[in-house]
Amino acid sequence: MEFKIAGQSVRRGEFREININIARLPSHTQIDTPIYVYRSKEPGPVLGLMAGMHGDEINGMEIVRRILDSDFHKVNRGTVVCIPIINVYGFLNYSREVPDGKDINRSFPGNKNGSLASRVAWHVTHEIIPSIEVGIDFHTGGAMRTNYPQVRCQLSDEKNAELANFFSAPFTIDSGFRPNSLRQTAAKKGKRIIVYEGGESLRFDHKAIEEGVNGTLRLMHKLGMTEWSPSASEETKVIWNTAWVRSKYAGLFQSMVECGCLVEKGQVVGTITDPFGEFKESVKASEKGFVIGLNNHPVVNAGDALLHLGMDNYCKINSDQALTD
Repeated sequence: MEFKIAGQSVRRGEFREININIARLPSHTQIDTPIYVYRSKEPGPVLGLMAGMHGDEINGMEIVRRILDSDFHKVNRGTVVCIPIINVYGFLNYSREVPDGKDINRSFPGNKNGSLASRVAWHVTHEIIPSIEVGIDFHTGGAMRTNYPQVRCQLSDEKNAELANFFSAPFTIDSGFRPNSLRQTAAKKGKRIIVYEGGESLRFDHKAIEEGVNGTLRLMHKLGMTEWSPSASEETKVIWNTAWVRSKYAGLFQSMVECGCLVEKGQVVGTITDPFGEFKESVKASEKGFVIGLNNHPVVNAGDALLHLGMDNYCKINSDQALTD
């Protein structure tokens, strides 16, 4: 049976690099998005590994790069489609967005003749998504926020929950679809994509990278694509609700907890001081939960997010902000 992606055919046992031309810079430099496809000799699932939707989220790019470098994409059964960098523009400019200021992951399903972000989304929607069956969209925390290694998916969807269970990240978080996102668009086409989050933008986080690689290998193994996979480093904690601990004051924030740890309601998790030594205020956890995200920016304003708490079955929650991909 023929397998085609982005208009190109890939034979059994073949590895191919396929370049999708997105647009060109004002300098006339062409911008291509390279995708790497390995199709084994034996039939099996088609798995898409996608990173760099936001150009400053380098941990996901490194995860896909390591998979390629270690030949983990050369599975025994099925096909693996690797896209290390979707947003080449953002990568070149150390930016989450494309030059027009728009977010690709808020621009799906895209428009071939629309804004730059919409054009990139259109190519992914029409040239990549139709060819895959399941996928992982790799992300990191943004704006100097660290995310502890986690998978986000819609747990009410049986297939999504199964994929998350196969991946076995330290945290699995129930997360609805973000409007106009890759995950939502893929679901409408009958494809199942989970989101992996780990680390901080523009900073390598080796734990997050290793968890991402190993989780991918576990998913491949459970899908029957490989004969082996590494064991999970931690027992997966299922998170059903999340909430932000926000700053009540402007000043300098210093955390007293680490990402991944469990905090009790009312526990002091940090302090906010001003640069002139005029005040010092304690920051307390609003709920009992796990620290799934942590703000590393020392300068904060009133209302800024400081800690992201995740609650399991036994924790009550008053959530004020949805998760985003």
